[in-house]
Amino acid sequence: MIPVRKIGYTTFETPDLTRLLEYYTDVIGLVLIGRTADSAVLATEAGEQAVVLEKGSATKCRRLSLQADATMAIKDIERALAEAGIKSRRRSDATPCVSEAIEFEDPAGTTVELFSQRTLALTTTSPAGVAPLRLGHTAFTVPDVHKMVDFYTKVLGFRVSDWLMDVFVFLRCGPDHHTVNFVAGDHSRIHHEAFELRNASHLLAACDVLGRKNFQIIWGPGRHGIGHNVFVYHRDPDDHIIEFYIEMDQMTDESSGAFDPRPWHKDNPQQPKVWERVPGGLTWGTPPTPEFLRTHFKNSAF
Repeated sequence: MIPVRKIGYTTFETPDLTRLLEYYTDVIGLVLIGRTADSAVLATEAGEQAVVLEKGSATKCRRLSLQADATMAIKDIERALAEAGIKSRRRSDATPCVSEAIEFEDPAGTTVELFSQRTLALTTTSPAGVAPLRLGHTAFTVPDVHKMVDFYTKVLGFRVSDWLMDVFVFLRCGPDHHTVNFVAGDHSRIHHEAFELRNASHLLAACDVLGRKNFQIIWGPGRHGIGHNVFVYHRDPDDHIIEFYIEMDQMTDESSGAFDPRPWHKDNPQQPKVWERVPGGLTWGTPPTPEFLRTHFKNSAF
């Protein structure tokens, strides 16, 4: 098993690189740290690489990058994948912050990139827009959720945090309630990408940024039941759903089997479980709008 510790970054393919780069710098508030004619690499203000953009014919999430335990060498990751019967390939100088990585396909066909060592970018310009703390999690629609759970837990060391009925699973690899999520659907595609903000004031300011930039809020503010994060969703120029969130549940002591107690928890202790649809989706707030449901739930169980 390969012990994955945290999310690294996501790579998006886009037909309009200039437009999406402008969105990620001016609205999301990431800092450009690498640029070619066909790609752009962006980091948070703290220098953590968060998003890579690549010019292409489609609008899709091309790659999910995850960071393994820092003590694990690339050759050890390569060997562990081979022992699990997974074909992989090595990448050198993948990005300005990651010099060596191994990539392979998960059961849904998404390219997963693993690395264990990275550097922080030297960000010398102040970010515009929202300026999130970090990339927090990424969710995907997949044909077989249970196959994904089996793969990510047995091969990559993830743990199941919660289920929404039997169609939406939330997986963690560190203290955060979830880092990667999978929801049942007819085909594989990204469901949403989420950025963590500092606090409620930052979330309110993010809503003002979206309003000034004419990006419609398609769900929120509200507090989910699963994970208990306070959220706001909108769509990027390529029609992907983007979430801003705060106050996600944490399990800082894995041996306890429970998430750190919070005043808004209805369970005491709050342990992993199977949720019903309504309490799992919302503790408070309004239901998702038709614009939120328009594409990403169209061919799924919702």
